[in-house]
Order: sequence, then structure tokens, then C-alpha cells
Amino acid sequence: MEIDAWVWWLIGAVGLGIPLVLTAMPEFGMFSAGAVAGAVVAALGGGTVAQVLVFVAVSVALIAVVRPIASRHRAQSPQFASGIDALKGRQAVVLERVDGSGGRIKLAGEIWSARALDADMSFEAGQQVDVVEIDGATAVVM
Repeated sequence: MEIDAWVWWLIGAVGLGIPLVLTAMPEFGMFSAGAVAGAVVAALGGGTVAQVLVFVAVSVALIAVVRPIASRHRAQSPQFASGIDALKGRQAVVLERVDGSGGRIKLAGEIWSARALDADMSFEAGQQVDVVEIDGATAVVM
């Protein structure tokens, strides 16, 4: 019993898909897609040279097009801030006097410990302050 060429290409595609899953390297997925394209050419009756050429062309085209796009997306910073990064730059209301040694503010609906950015400054209850940074569980305000 002889196995058709398109079956071998599909076995190769699955074989290339396994390292894709194990290593999370998208290049293996692109080679796997090239192998599927080679299987299609084999199923349509194309010769060995045509199958290999289609495999190489599809794989190289996917790497040339998809990889730069993926790299660009990976390098971009997120469009929205979350966690403590989302609190930087927000305004808060002083609940207890805030100075260089401490105090309390209401920030995003929660009560936070706070200290003034400049140790010589102080803010009284009811004043609006801006959050400069979050240092542990303490908001640094000005």
C-alpha cells in the first residue's frame, strides 16, 4: 500500500504544528500552512517540484508578511492603562491632612494612604490633589 503525497504533506503539517504549540514560535505555524498548501497541490495532481515550490513560496510569503506585523503589535504598548498605572495622573480628594510623612486620600472610590511628593508641602482635607505615582500601597501626590 502506497501513501499519496498529499497525505505526507498533511503529516508534515501536523509535525510542524506540534512545535508551534510547544514553543509558541509562530514560524512553525507558517511552515505548517505551507505544508498544507503543498498537500493541496499534491491532491490536485501537481508534481513534486511544484509541491515543494508552493510549500517554499507560501512559507516564505507568510513569514515575510505576518512576522513584521506580529513584531509591530508586540512592540506597541497597550492602548489603555490598568492596575496602578491607571491611577497615575488621576485626581484624588484629601481625607486626612497629607504631608511628607503621610495622610489619607480618596482615589478612584477607595481610601489610600498618601504622602506629598515634596516633603515641605501639605494638603488639607477637602483639597484636590494629583497622583504622581504609586509607591507600594502609598499614593504620591502633589
